[in-house]
Amino acid sequence: MSENEIATLAVRPSKDESQSPIPSVPDLAEKNDDKRGRNSITEIPGTGPQTRRHAVGSRLGSLLWRFEQQLVEYNLEARGIERVGEDERMKRLSWVSYLQAFLLWVSINLAANNITLGMLGPAVYGLSFRDSALCGVFGTFVGAIAASWMATWGPISGIRTMAFGRYSMGWWPSKIIVLLNLIQMIGYCLIDCVVGGQILSAVSPNGMSVAVGIVVIAVISWVVATFGIQVFHYYERFAFLPQLIVFCILFGVSSVNFDLSTASQGASRTVSGNRLSFFSICLSAAITYAPLAADFFVYYPSHTSRTTIFSLTLIGLVLSFTMAFLAGIGLASGIPTNNSYAAAYARGQGALIVEGFAPLHGFGKFCSIVVALGLIANTVAPTYSAGVDFQIVGRYAEKIPRVIWNTVGVVIYTVCALAGRGYLSEIFTNFLALMGYWVAIWIAIILEERFIFRLRSGYNWAAWRDPSKLPIGLAAFLAFVVGWVGAVLCMAQVWYVGPLAKLVSAAGADMGNYVGFSWAALVYPPMRWVELRFLGR
Repeated sequence: MSENEIATLAVRPSKDESQSPIPSVPDLAEKNDDKRGRNSITEIPGTGPQTRRHAVGSRLGSLLWRFEQQLVEYNLEARGIERVGEDERMKRLSWVSYLQAFLLWVSINLAANNITLGMLGPAVYGLSFRDSALCGVFGTFVGAIAASWMATWGPISGIRTMAFGRYSMGWWPSKIIVLLNLIQMIGYCLIDCVVGGQILSAVSPNGMSVAVGIVVIAVISWVVATFGIQVFHYYERFAFLPQLIVFCILFGVSSVNFDLSTASQGASRTVSGNRLSFFSICLSAAITYAPLAADFFVYYPSHTSRTTIFSLTLIGLVLSFTMAFLAGIGLASGIPTNNSYAAAYARGQGALIVEGFAPLHGFGKFCSIVVALGLIANTVAPTYSAGVDFQIVGRYAEKIPRVIWNTVGVVIYTVCALAGRGYLSEIFTNFLALMGYWVAIWIAIILEERFIFRLRSGYNWAAWRDPSKLPIGLAAFLAFVVGWVGAVLCMAQVWYVGPLAKLVSAAGADMGNYVGFSWAALVYPPMRWVELRFLGR
């Protein structure tokens, strides 16, 4: 899309926030947007915390406001969920700015947790190297398409992803989505901490426990996320480099132990079900970035090329996930034929990564430490977004600065990681796919709202925090519930296999993502039409 087309798509043409959006030319849209931004929220360019609202005379509100001003003095980002106005965004886009959109995703996902996810193909589902690799790559590609599309809304709207979801889900139903997203992000951080703790402990079995390793990863992630989006982007710009080097080394030293010839285990129907289940888990790993993808680009100007952001995000996600998945699949494929790999895997997935570096002895331990610290890049992203999303839960939560919510999130996932550090495989197989269900359903509603009901009218960005100007949300809520019913009937988890999933094989085949998406997509349009016809919004 051209820059003018992007600006037209983001039009907020009315001069008054109370008016409905009417198509307008891009230059007038930008001027009107700036005017509405100054009228609706008082902002100082580059700070954003001035938008925090507190009750007049409230001692707590006053203390929180002064605390935010102190954060600004120490160069920390105090902005929460407030919309980023045009005057607060980047003034120009260089090739480095666009490259950042690619490197960000490479740094985030070229991480050990995705190596351990790839291990599930051969180790849990009994798939061959070829089947696991194909399911991993194509599952990632499908999930990354949704995440890449959502990333493009950051520059257009200047609004965080969960706040953007209000334009489809409405004010109250969107809070359910926010809570699910918080559970998802805290869960991913939990997994990162456990994997990092396992690696650090395996490198120094007599010097560091898994628990200590978990705390190390959590504390460093908290520090980076607390400083805000500028430090976050700067960190992610370079975090990929050491990871890329050690990943190449891991392939070089461990590939001799990869089993590339053994076929998938089980009857044909069982193998088909396992392929679909592993495909779904890999899809879920990528699609779960959709509810936070726009958060990282709200400071990009609205004329940012939407096609470029989509393409760079898609390429970054697919390449990084593919490299990590193939490393994990290869390591796990060698477990049946390599006793040292089998013994390491029994201690934990992180220990198997360390064993892959074993031929390098002392240097291999150093590489393992680099891999463990690389998990910080993966943990920072959900930690940062969780701090913002806590504020979207309610108006009282919005008054609490993002930094405090970041700290709350870190404490929660650190405690959970310490408690569940011995059950990483179960967390992966039960948690990841389950989280992917709601994202797929949510994406179906977002897509239909955009391409059916807002194809001509667009979005009035000034209404992002005004419940009276947002959809009621009944249609979205009903479609979401129906989608969940379909997902439950077709899910295949260790603890539950839906009746429709059992039709494929005794172990089931996980079809929850696809059925949930389809059922929600069928129900939402007629329900939304009724909502607009009788309720007007």
